[in-house]
Amino acid sequence: MRRILPAFGLALLSPLVAEFLLGDFPLTSLHFLVLLAPTYGGAALLIREVARRAGIGWPGIVLLSLAYGVFEEGIMTMSLFNPNYAGQRLLDPGFVPALGIGVPWTLFVLALHTVWSMSVPIALAEELTGARRTTPWLGKVGLTVTAVLAVLGAAVMTVFSYMIGQHFLASVPQLVSIVVIVAALVVLAFRLPRRTGVVPMAQAPAPWLVLVVTLVAGALFEAPNLLLGDQVGLGIALLAGVEVGMTALVLFWSARRGWDGRHRMALAGGALLTYVWQAFFSGPVVPSTPLINLVSHIVFGLGALVLLAFAARRVATSAPTPQSR
Repeated sequence: MRRILPAFGLALLSPLVAEFLLGDFPLTSLHFLVLLAPTYGGAALLIREVARRAGIGWPGIVLLSLAYGVFEEGIMTMSLFNPNYAGQRLLDPGFVPALGIGVPWTLFVLALHTVWSMSVPIALAEELTGARRTTPWLGKVGLTVTAVLAVLGAAVMTVFSYMIGQHFLASVPQLVSIVVIVAALVVLAFRLPRRTGVVPMAQAPAPWLVLVVTLVAGALFEAPNLLLGDQVGLGIALLAGVEVGMTALVLFWSARRGWDGRHRMALAGGALLTYVWQAFFSGPVVPSTPLINLVSHIVFGLGALVLLAFAARRVATSAPTPQSR
């Protein structure tokens, strides 16, 4: 049980962060975990186990997480192409007719899955395990079961999304393009050159600085949804700037001497806290009441704070970890 407990934890943490902490589902919809755990949790666990077995580290995990995001929104829900998914007109701002996508929504939703649905839960679950952070948690049987559940979860999610998406189907070229992009991202994840050292005489920044920068980046990332309204160009610039800037900054920082679990926790914690505060400005995708929504945001937010406190204490009391990509 000790061996597989982190796997169970990640399988539940991923959907809880991705949908409940985000504010899409209130406490009264916890039964949706039966559907979401195999889908989100199965994918997160599968990505983590495959990446750690292959030794491709965090660059590989992030690319596989992006591949999952492209697959979910391009094939499972088809929200990248559906002009009126769940009646929300998500593609109207910045719509590109030649591609059939809305640029702001594409940038936004793919980042949600890459960072929050997959990478943040994986990072938190790993830091909580201490010495077993980079070792596989499952054997061959467990990995096979996880893969089967992830596929079944994706199939159920596809059918469910087809129903609430007004039976929309993307065109064949759009679906083919998604398959090609997903395949390319997976191949790239396993072909990236492995970094073997750190930048000489360069010290990683203080963890508190990483946390502050991540919180600021999270606020800028959410700004187009909360403040900018019809200023599509500015929204696209902010989203793209934050995503490219943070990617470059983390790659630069993580190659420096002294980068360890405290810095990884600062990144994951800053991202998680972004979800905590933005949930109070979002509405659920299922029927609910303002009181239930408020209570749900408070409960899930407090849960996130408790989890961060445990993970931070675990990192602080453990021995310094070696440089890991």
